[in-house]
Amino acid sequence: MTEAPERRPAPLVDASGRRISYLRLSLTDRCNFRCSYCAPLGPDRCEDPLGRAELARLVGVFARLGVRRVRLTGGEPTLRRDLLEIVSDVRATPGIEEIALTTNGHLLSTLAAPLRTAGVSRLNVSLDTLDPARLHRISGHAATLERIVSGIEAAFAAGFDSVKLNVVVVAGVNEDELGALARFAWRFGATARFIELMPFGAGRPVPTAAVKRLLEAQGVSLAPDPTRGWGPAYHMRGTSEADGRRVSGLVGFIGAMTEGFCQGCNRVRVGADGSLRACLGGRDRVPLAPLLAAGAPDAEIAARIEAALLLKRDRHHMDEDGGALLPMIGTGG
Repeated sequence: MTEAPERRPAPLVDASGRRISYLRLSLTDRCNFRCSYCAPLGPDRCEDPLGRAELARLVGVFARLGVRRVRLTGGEPTLRRDLLEIVSDVRATPGIEEIALTTNGHLLSTLAAPLRTAGVSRLNVSLDTLDPARLHRISGHAATLERIVSGIEAAFAAGFDSVKLNVVVVAGVNEDELGALARFAWRFGATARFIELMPFGAGRPVPTAAVKRLLEAQGVSLAPDPTRGWGPAYHMRGTSEADGRRVSGLVGFIGAMTEGFCQGCNRVRVGADGSLRACLGGRDRVPLAPLLAAGAPDAEIAARIEAALLLKRDRHHMDEDGGALLPMIGTGG
Protein backbone atom coordinates (compact mmCIF):
# COMPACT_ATOMS: atom_id res chain seq x y z
CA MET A 1 0.00 0.00 0.00
CA THR A 2 1.31 3.40 -0.93
CA GLU A 3 1.82 5.70 2.06
CA ALA A 4 -0.34 8.80 2.15
CA PRO A 5 1.65 11.98 1.54
CA GLU A 6 2.46 14.06 4.60
CA ARG A 7 -0.25 16.64 5.25
CA ARG A 8 0.97 20.18 4.78
CA PRO A 9 -0.08 22.39 7.71
CA ALA A 10 -2.58 25.14 7.00
CA PRO A 11 -1.13 28.69 6.96
CA LEU A 12 -0.65 30.08 10.43
CA VAL A 13 -3.41 32.49 11.47
CA ASP A 14 -4.46 34.02 14.78
CA ALA A 15 -7.87 34.36 16.42
CA SER A 16 -8.66 37.42 14.29
CA GLY A 17 -7.78 35.68 11.03
CA ARG A 18 -4.51 37.59 10.58
CA ARG A 19 -1.92 35.66 8.58
CA ILE A 20 1.32 35.15 10.54
CA SER A 21 4.35 35.19 8.26
CA TYR A 22 7.04 36.93 10.36
CA LEU A 23 8.99 35.39 13.24
CA ARG A 24 11.03 37.51 15.64
CA LEU A 25 13.45 35.14 17.32
CA SER A 26 15.53 36.11 20.36
CA LEU A 27 18.91 34.36 20.48
CA THR A 28 19.93 35.49 23.96
CA ASP A 29 18.75 37.56 26.89
CA ARG A 30 22.27 38.86 27.47
CA CYS A 31 23.25 42.36 26.39
CA ASN A 32 26.37 44.47 26.70
CA PHE A 33 24.17 47.57 27.25
CA ARG A 34 21.76 48.38 30.09
CA CYS A 35 19.27 50.76 28.48
CA SER A 36 16.65 51.57 31.10
CA TYR A 37 13.66 51.20 28.75
CA CYS A 38 14.72 47.69 27.71
CA ALA A 39 16.61 45.97 30.53
CA PRO A 40 16.09 46.30 34.28
CA LEU A 41 19.03 47.18 36.46
CA GLY A 42 20.98 44.25 37.79
CA PRO A 43 22.66 41.23 36.21
CA ASP A 44 21.44 39.39 33.14
CA ARG A 45 18.85 36.75 33.88
CA CYS A 46 21.05 34.07 32.32
CA GLU A 47 18.19 31.85 31.24
CA ASP A 48 19.44 28.95 29.14
CA PRO A 49 18.97 30.00 25.52
CA LEU A 50 17.92 27.57 22.83
CA GLY A 51 20.84 25.78 21.22
CA ARG A 52 21.73 26.03 17.57
CA ALA A 53 20.04 22.76 16.61
CA GLU A 54 16.90 23.67 18.55
CA LEU A 55 16.74 27.06 16.85
CA ALA A 56 17.14 25.50 13.41
CA ARG A 57 14.41 22.97 14.11
CA LEU A 58 12.02 25.60 15.44
CA VAL A 59 12.55 27.84 12.41
CA GLY A 60 11.78 24.83 10.22
CA VAL A 61 8.49 24.26 12.03
CA PHE A 62 7.51 27.91 11.61
CA ALA A 63 8.51 27.84 7.93
CA ARG A 64 6.24 24.88 7.28
CA LEU A 65 3.45 26.90 8.91
CA GLY A 66 3.97 29.71 6.41
CA VAL A 67 6.52 31.99 8.09
CA ARG A 68 8.66 33.61 5.41
CA ARG A 69 10.72 36.20 7.26
CA VAL A 70 12.87 35.79 10.38
CA ARG A 71 14.32 38.63 12.44
CA LEU A 72 17.07 37.65 14.88
CA THR A 73 17.02 39.72 18.06
CA GLY A 74 18.15 39.59 21.68
CA GLY A 75 19.22 40.81 24.15
CA GLU A 76 22.09 41.51 21.82
CA PRO A 77 22.34 38.75 19.19
CA THR A 78 25.94 39.54 18.27
CA LEU A 79 26.97 38.15 21.67
CA ARG A 80 26.15 34.62 20.45
CA ARG A 81 29.43 32.98 19.46
CA ASP A 82 27.57 30.74 17.01
CA LEU A 83 25.62 33.60 15.43
CA LEU A 84 27.02 33.13 11.93
CA GLU A 85 26.23 29.41 12.01
CA ILE A 86 22.69 30.17 13.20
CA VAL A 87 22.21 32.61 10.32
CA SER A 88 23.45 29.97 7.86
CA ASP A 89 21.01 27.44 9.29
CA VAL A 90 18.09 29.85 8.92
CA ARG A 91 19.10 30.72 5.38
CA ALA A 92 19.15 27.01 4.51
CA THR A 93 15.60 26.49 5.81
CA PRO A 94 13.16 25.84 2.94
CA GLY A 95 10.53 28.56 2.76
CA ILE A 96 12.49 31.31 4.53
CA GLU A 97 12.86 34.21 2.12
CA GLU A 98 14.55 36.87 4.22
CA ILE A 99 16.66 37.19 7.35
CA ALA A 100 16.95 40.44 9.29
CA LEU A 101 18.85 41.27 12.47
CA THR A 102 18.51 43.95 15.14
CA THR A 103 21.65 45.03 17.00
CA ASN A 104 23.04 47.81 19.16
CA GLY A 105 25.95 48.01 16.72
CA HIS A 106 28.75 47.78 19.25
CA LEU A 107 30.29 44.64 17.71
CA LEU A 108 29.13 45.31 14.16
CA SER A 109 32.36 46.66 12.70
CA THR A 110 33.87 43.17 12.57
CA LEU A 111 30.62 41.22 12.07
CA ALA A 112 28.87 43.20 9.33
CA ALA A 113 30.58 41.56 6.36
CA PRO A 114 30.40 37.98 7.75
CA LEU A 115 26.71 38.47 8.61
CA ARG A 116 25.97 39.62 5.07
CA THR A 117 27.85 36.64 3.64
CA ALA A 118 26.04 34.24 5.96
CA GLY A 119 22.64 35.44 4.77
CA VAL A 120 21.40 38.50 6.67
CA SER A 121 19.96 40.97 4.16
CA ARG A 122 18.41 43.62 6.41
CA LEU A 123 19.84 45.29 9.47
CA ASN A 124 18.37 47.51 12.18
CA VAL A 125 20.82 49.38 14.42
CA SER A 126 19.63 50.99 17.65
CA LEU A 127 20.95 54.53 18.12
CA ASP A 128 19.11 56.90 20.45
CA THR A 129 21.54 59.82 20.51
CA LEU A 130 24.57 61.33 18.79
CA ASP A 131 25.88 62.80 22.04
CA PRO A 132 28.67 60.52 23.37
CA ALA A 133 28.06 61.41 27.03
CA ARG A 134 24.31 60.97 26.68
CA LEU A 135 24.79 57.63 24.94
CA HIS A 136 27.03 56.52 27.76
CA ARG A 137 24.28 57.31 30.28
CA ILE A 138 21.45 55.75 28.23
CA SER A 139 23.35 52.51 27.75
CA GLY A 140 24.23 52.07 31.39
CA HIS A 141 27.76 53.38 30.86
CA ALA A 142 28.55 50.69 28.30
CA ALA A 143 28.35 52.22 24.81
CA THR A 144 30.77 54.34 22.83
CA LEU A 145 29.45 56.31 19.87
CA GLU A 146 32.62 55.82 17.85
CA ARG A 147 32.22 52.02 17.86
CA ILE A 148 28.58 52.18 16.83
CA VAL A 149 29.29 54.60 13.98
CA SER A 150 32.11 52.32 12.81
CA GLY A 151 29.63 49.46 12.80
CA ILE A 152 27.15 51.44 10.72
CA GLU A 153 29.87 52.33 8.23
CA ALA A 154 30.86 48.65 8.02
CA ALA A 155 27.24 47.68 7.42
CA PHE A 156 26.99 49.94 4.38
CA ALA A 157 30.31 48.72 3.06
CA ALA A 158 28.99 45.15 3.37
CA GLY A 159 26.06 45.89 1.05
CA PHE A 160 22.96 45.06 3.08
CA ASP A 161 19.69 45.53 1.20
CA SER A 162 18.42 47.80 3.97
CA VAL A 163 19.86 49.50 7.04
CA LYS A 164 17.59 51.32 9.49
CA LEU A 165 18.48 53.31 12.59
CA ASN A 166 16.00 52.72 15.42
CA VAL A 167 15.47 55.63 17.80
CA VAL A 168 13.38 55.15 20.95
CA VAL A 169 12.13 58.63 21.82
CA VAL A 170 12.14 59.32 25.57
CA ALA A 171 10.87 62.58 27.05
CA GLY A 172 13.61 64.64 28.66
CA VAL A 173 16.31 62.43 27.19
CA ASN A 174 16.67 62.72 23.43
CA GLU A 175 13.71 64.56 21.90
CA ASP A 176 15.99 67.51 21.13
CA GLU A 177 18.06 65.37 18.70
CA LEU A 178 15.44 63.95 16.36
CA GLY A 179 16.29 66.15 13.38
CA ALA A 180 20.00 65.52 13.79
CA LEU A 181 19.42 61.76 13.98
CA ALA A 182 17.36 61.81 10.78
CA ARG A 183 20.05 63.75 8.92
CA PHE A 184 22.72 61.40 10.29
CA ALA A 185 20.82 58.36 8.97
CA TRP A 186 20.42 59.92 5.53
CA ARG A 187 24.19 60.41 5.26
CA PHE A 188 24.38 56.63 4.84
CA GLY A 189 21.19 56.22 2.84
CA ALA A 190 19.55 54.72 5.94
CA THR A 191 16.01 55.15 7.23
CA ALA A 192 15.60 56.84 10.61
CA ARG A 193 12.77 55.18 12.58
CA PHE A 194 11.26 56.85 15.61
CA ILE A 195 9.65 54.46 18.08
CA GLU A 196 7.23 55.31 20.86
CA LEU A 197 8.41 54.17 24.26
CA MET A 198 6.40 51.17 25.47
CA PRO A 199 5.84 50.22 29.14
CA PHE A 200 8.71 47.76 29.49
CA GLY A 201 10.93 49.89 31.70
CA ALA A 202 11.76 53.41 32.80
CA GLY A 203 11.06 56.67 30.96
CA ARG A 204 8.22 58.85 29.67
CA PRO A 205 6.98 58.38 26.10
CA VAL A 206 6.67 61.05 23.42
CA PRO A 207 3.60 60.46 21.21
CA THR A 208 4.29 60.02 17.50
CA ALA A 209 2.28 63.14 16.64
CA ALA A 210 4.60 65.15 18.89
CA VAL A 211 7.64 63.48 17.32
CA LYS A 212 6.52 64.75 13.91
CA ARG A 213 6.10 68.27 15.28
CA LEU A 214 9.55 68.11 16.84
CA LEU A 215 11.08 66.98 13.54
CA GLU A 216 9.46 69.89 11.74
CA ALA A 217 10.69 72.30 14.43
CA GLN A 218 14.19 70.85 14.07
CA GLY A 219 14.31 71.51 10.34
CA VAL A 220 12.86 68.31 8.83
CA SER A 221 9.92 68.78 6.46
CA LEU A 222 7.71 65.70 6.17
CA ALA A 223 5.60 64.50 3.24
CA PRO A 224 3.63 61.26 2.71
CA ASP A 225 5.49 58.28 1.25
CA PRO A 226 3.99 54.90 0.24
CA THR A 227 6.96 52.79 1.36
CA ARG A 228 5.93 49.85 3.53
CA GLY A 229 7.88 46.96 5.01
CA TRP A 230 7.06 43.73 6.77
CA GLY A 231 6.61 45.35 10.17
CA PRO A 232 4.38 47.98 11.79
CA ALA A 233 6.29 51.08 10.69
CA TYR A 234 4.91 53.52 8.16
CA HIS A 235 7.09 56.06 6.43
CA MET A 236 7.25 59.67 5.34
CA ARG A 237 9.74 61.44 3.10
CA GLY A 238 11.84 63.93 5.01
CA THR A 239 13.85 66.83 3.62
CA SER A 240 16.23 69.16 5.44
CA GLU A 241 19.36 71.26 5.12
CA ALA A 242 22.76 69.91 6.12
CA ASP A 243 26.12 71.57 5.54
CA GLY A 244 24.51 74.09 3.20
CA ARG A 245 22.82 71.56 0.94
CA ARG A 246 19.41 69.96 0.73
CA VAL A 247 19.22 66.37 1.97
CA SER A 248 16.38 63.89 1.90
CA GLY A 249 15.50 60.42 3.12
CA LEU A 250 12.90 58.16 4.63
CA VAL A 251 11.60 58.60 8.17
CA GLY A 252 9.72 55.73 9.79
CA PHE A 253 7.28 55.86 12.70
CA ILE A 254 6.16 53.12 15.09
CA GLY A 255 3.43 54.51 17.32
CA ALA A 256 2.54 51.45 19.38
CA MET A 257 0.77 53.40 22.11
CA THR A 258 -1.02 56.21 20.25
CA GLU A 259 -1.38 54.93 16.67
CA GLY A 260 -2.82 51.44 16.64
CA PHE A 261 -1.48 49.03 14.03
CA CYS A 262 -2.64 45.74 15.53
CA GLN A 263 -5.16 45.12 12.76
CA GLY A 264 -2.27 44.40 10.38
CA CYS A 265 -0.14 42.33 12.77
CA ASN A 266 1.69 39.49 11.02
CA ARG A 267 4.20 38.63 13.76
CA VAL A 268 4.92 36.07 16.42
CA ARG A 269 7.81 36.13 18.89
CA VAL A 270 9.92 33.46 20.53
CA GLY A 271 12.02 34.55 23.50
CA ALA A 272 15.54 33.48 24.35
CA ASP A 273 14.16 30.82 26.71
CA GLY A 274 12.09 29.25 23.95
CA SER A 275 8.78 30.71 25.06
CA LEU A 276 6.30 31.82 22.42
CA ARG A 277 4.71 35.22 22.83
CA ALA A 278 1.80 35.79 20.50
CA CYS A 279 1.79 39.52 21.32
CA LEU A 280 4.65 41.74 22.46
CA GLY A 281 2.15 43.67 24.58
CA GLY A 282 0.94 40.62 26.48
CA ARG A 283 2.15 38.66 29.48
CA ASP A 284 1.24 35.17 28.33
CA ARG A 285 4.05 32.84 27.34
CA VAL A 286 3.80 29.34 25.89
CA PRO A 287 6.90 27.20 26.56
CA LEU A 288 8.27 25.45 23.48
CA ALA A 289 11.70 24.54 24.89
CA PRO A 290 10.43 21.49 26.85
CA LEU A 291 8.92 20.06 23.66
CA LEU A 292 12.19 20.55 21.81
CA ALA A 293 14.22 19.04 24.65
CA ALA A 294 11.93 16.01 24.84
CA GLY A 295 12.18 15.37 21.12
CA ALA A 296 8.49 15.94 20.50
CA PRO A 297 7.47 15.51 16.86
CA ASP A 298 7.28 18.61 14.70
CA ALA A 299 3.52 18.16 14.39
CA GLU A 300 3.11 18.48 18.15
CA ILE A 301 5.20 21.65 18.25
CA ALA A 302 3.22 23.08 15.32
CA ALA A 303 -0.05 22.27 17.08
CA ARG A 304 1.14 24.09 20.23
CA ILE A 305 2.06 27.15 18.14
CA GLU A 306 -1.30 27.12 16.33
CA ALA A 307 -3.22 26.81 19.61
CA ALA A 308 -1.31 29.73 21.15
CA LEU A 309 -2.05 31.99 18.18
CA LEU A 310 -5.76 31.22 18.44
CA LEU A 311 -5.69 32.84 21.90
CA LYS A 312 -4.12 36.06 20.63
CA ARG A 313 -6.29 39.08 21.34
CA ASP A 314 -7.39 41.45 18.60
CA ARG A 315 -5.02 44.16 19.84
CA HIS A 316 -2.45 44.81 22.52
CA HIS A 317 -3.67 46.13 25.86
CA MET A 318 -0.49 47.85 27.02
CA ASP A 319 -2.51 50.99 27.64
CA GLU A 320 -5.02 49.22 29.87
CA ASP A 321 -3.37 46.39 31.78
CA GLY A 322 -1.41 48.66 34.11
CA GLY A 323 2.16 48.36 35.28
CA ALA A 324 5.26 47.50 33.33
CA LEU A 325 5.27 44.47 31.09
CA LEU A 326 7.90 41.77 31.12
CA PRO A 327 11.27 43.37 30.28
CA MET A 328 11.93 43.83 26.58
CA ILE A 329 15.30 42.12 26.82
CA GLY A 330 15.09 38.50 25.70
CA THR A 331 11.53 38.65 24.38
CA GLY A 332 12.27 38.72 20.67
CA GLY A 333 10.81 42.24 20.53
